[in-house]
Amino acid sequence: MKNSSLAYSVGLIIGDFVALVAAFVVAYILRVNLSHVPLSAHVGASTYINIVVSLLPIWLVIFAFLGLYSSRHYENRFSEIGRLFAGSAIGIAVVISYSYLANVKIFPARLVVLYGLLLAFLFVFIFRTLARGVRRMLFRHGRGVNSMLVVGDTRLTPVLVAAIGRSQAVDGDKVIGVVTSGKHPVEGNFKLFATFEEAAKHYNDDPPHMIVQTELYSTTDRNSEILDYAQQHHVDYRFVPGNNEMFVGKIEVELFHSVPMIAVHQTPLVGWGRVVKRTADIILSLLALIITSPILLATAILVKLSDGGDVFLRQDRLTRANRVFKVYKFRSHNNKYNKLSPEEAFTAMGKPELIKQYRDNGDRLDDDPRITNIGKFIRKFSIDELPQLMNVLKGDMSLVGPRALIPQELAKYSKRHTILSVRSGMTGLAQVSGRRDISFEERRKLDIYYVQNWTFWGDMVILVRTVWKVLFHHGAN
Repeated sequence: MKNSSLAYSVGLIIGDFVALVAAFVVAYILRVNLSHVPLSAHVGASTYINIVVSLLPIWLVIFAFLGLYSSRHYENRFSEIGRLFAGSAIGIAVVISYSYLANVKIFPARLVVLYGLLLAFLFVFIFRTLARGVRRMLFRHGRGVNSMLVVGDTRLTPVLVAAIGRSQAVDGDKVIGVVTSGKHPVEGNFKLFATFEEAAKHYNDDPPHMIVQTELYSTTDRNSEILDYAQQHHVDYRFVPGNNEMFVGKIEVELFHSVPMIAVHQTPLVGWGRVVKRTADIILSLLALIITSPILLATAILVKLSDGGDVFLRQDRLTRANRVFKVYKFRSHNNKYNKLSPEEAFTAMGKPELIKQYRDNGDRLDDDPRITNIGKFIRKFSIDELPQLMNVLKGDMSLVGPRALIPQELAKYSKRHTILSVRSGMTGLAQVSGRRDISFEERRKLDIYYVQNWTFWGDMVILVRTVWKVLFHHGAN
């Protein structure tokens, strides 16, 4: 971790502590000083503050365990928000538990607990928003920037360099040099070097913060030279493996007959991770079914009245281990096209030219002629997807996962077995990626990335982003 990142993390710790103290002070004032409702316990302000302040370090440790001081999470807004709320809830639970176990009165009224929880989350969120803005302002002025030397001449090199350049103002990474033979041209405001020896000599007195090697050379000596330089100058070192797909999923280093080996699993979603994901699916889908039951009933009636056809679409879809199941959706198509594939439906209506447009546009059309008026409405707010909660409860699907595709769509896809190593999902990374018009191939790449990089917190972020997208961006498409 470079010094600026370390300083930012330390600043977050200090700022979080101050924000939490302020939250509990305001909570006390709101309930005790500004309210005339009788208190349940007489707890003086000094006693209250002393106990709370002494327990707040535990709260910060909880934040640390949740990764809130790691750049991986504080640079991802949705991940940070989810973890902040979880950390605040756990933190207030710790304070309540201490009060019970130590038999010490901390809160003069129960509302102080609620105020404390909500204000703690709000104040820390506001502080981190301000801190993020200040940090980005410093990046724009060249302060705290992480300098990087990229070594290698592959097709990935210009892509990586361009991506780093676009996000400099956000994450503070800046390419200052590229070692390349010129086979794959790179553009930008940085120095070009023909050899690593030339770059090492140039940066000998002021080495970069990080070296990223995009090409592993055929000779061990050349690779060792780069790694040795990084270690001798205390520079972070990263390399891009030649076979990217080999180094994704769940990776473990283990001893096999006294020989260190790297074990690569198809997905991290194994063991307890699968148990936790299934438990969350059952609880959340059951809760969602209860909450949305009035919407489900009203939609079923409207669909039935629209043209007298079936209420539900039941279609064969694929899920984990290549298993076929019946997916439930509210019918949004005209009844006469209900059980036809897109190719069959567009041909039947005399518009075969729409087949290619539909597939090239990521399996969607802005004005699909198969869809009824009520169908357009329920699709706009993703109401047609709600019956899939029953599939989740049954275990056919998960709330989050790769899109459940019909067998014909995946039949010719070479990496379908990777996608089908986990349950299909109601929503997924492709649906919340922020890009609407992406091709079938691009969506499947996002599905594969999800499978190979699954985390429980990642699922929670996708769920939050899905709800946000449905409520404020006209459906998840």
